[in-house]
Amino acid sequence: MNGFNVFMEKHIVPFAVKLNEQRHVAAIRDAFMYTFPITMAASLVILINNLVFSKTGFIAQILFLPKFFPHLENAQKLLTSVTNGTMNILSIFIAYLVARNLAKYFKADDMLVGMTGIACFMILYSPSIVKDGVTYLPTTYLGAQGLFVAMIVGGLVGEFLPRLTKIKKMQIKMPEMVPPAVARSFNGLIPIVIMIMLFSMLNYGLSLISPQGINDIIYKSIQTPLTHIGVNLFGVIIIAIVQNLLWLVGIHGPNTLNALRSIIFTEADLKNQTFINAHGTAWGVPNRATWSVLNDVFANMGGSGMTLGLIIAIFLVSRRKDYREIAKLALVPGLFNINEPLMFGLPIVLNPIMAIPFVLTPVINILVGYTVTVIFNWIPTPAFGLTWTTPGPLMPFLGTGGNWLGLIIGFLCLGISVLTYMPFVLAANKMMASDSQSDKNTQDAADGSTAEAAKA
Repeated sequence: MNGFNVFMEKHIVPFAVKLNEQRHVAAIRDAFMYTFPITMAASLVILINNLVFSKTGFIAQILFLPKFFPHLENAQKLLTSVTNGTMNILSIFIAYLVARNLAKYFKADDMLVGMTGIACFMILYSPSIVKDGVTYLPTTYLGAQGLFVAMIVGGLVGEFLPRLTKIKKMQIKMPEMVPPAVARSFNGLIPIVIMIMLFSMLNYGLSLISPQGINDIIYKSIQTPLTHIGVNLFGVIIIAIVQNLLWLVGIHGPNTLNALRSIIFTEADLKNQTFINAHGTAWGVPNRATWSVLNDVFANMGGSGMTLGLIIAIFLVSRRKDYREIAKLALVPGLFNINEPLMFGLPIVLNPIMAIPFVLTPVINILVGYTVTVIFNWIPTPAFGLTWTTPGPLMPFLGTGGNWLGLIIGFLCLGISVLTYMPFVLAANKMMASDSQSDKNTQDAADGSTAEAAKA
């Protein structure tokens, strides 16, 4: 362990520090941090709606709420629309914030650049649909599934529009009596026209390749190579790795691969359910290596990446106040497998320190699940259907129909995830120290320059 920590400190931490200082990475990282209150609020609402107001919700079931309130699920309508104004338009926030953060770096008009980021994102968005004289805009890629495109568009607009606005020949000077806000708008008019025209031409070129636009191109390029993976351990691991790699670059992995997973594993899961209904036990189910059996039960505690283990590791060894505060806020949603507060608040997206354990931890626990269910046959296959908000460590217990060894293995998997994340949380401590030293050196240099100028 000491040798691994030395390796992390020598190789990974310096690379992570340099990457975090890169302006585009910093702009994206800060953009996700700005959205944290929105994602946190939405996570809590989703938690209440699925745990309390759903008849299959974990709290609703243990308190027998459906028995006392036959129309309990009607209460979900009160809070359902919250996601439309939060999670479902997250890509719009990111396109605006990334462009605006880069504009601040270049000391340009950040408000105009941010709004142009939204405009260019929507120019590249999937085309609207006209049906019965009514125009509909698909919402599929406004949320987390469009984050990758939003980050790229925001980065491009934030990089080039500020440069164009500083070219004096492109500036429209207004008389002094014109209000500042109006003058500022005209000052960037020509560069904005150029930018939206370029993105419009890009969109036309992409439409010749795919009529549904760039988001559809990205989706199909990911889905197509994976369509022939079968129901086996290898297939589950490959999809788990791809799903979490997508998360790391801002693409909502679970949503992007949901259709693919359904195609591959739904039939196998239904056969397992039919077997359980006929025999009353999960021992001997026909399909023992499906996504719901291996990943959802053993490798999804806290959400994608087994991030409940990360929260615990932060409480145990992190010295970073920002990590600890976010972990406190993310604990309750994390217990019920909602990890957006960590993904966008820590953030895990584009975080080089957390990338390795985020991908590695689920793979380890999938192998643990396969070992105890298939190789050694210690517990029955956890094929009983469970709601996705069931607390992670309870999954193997409830999924096996109440096998107590399954409960122990559930907590074993959680412990493995904590130990896997722990060295990287320690490395994040080192990175914080390096960042602080870098900031101090920068400030000392600035103070020195000021002192020399004063003497002169």
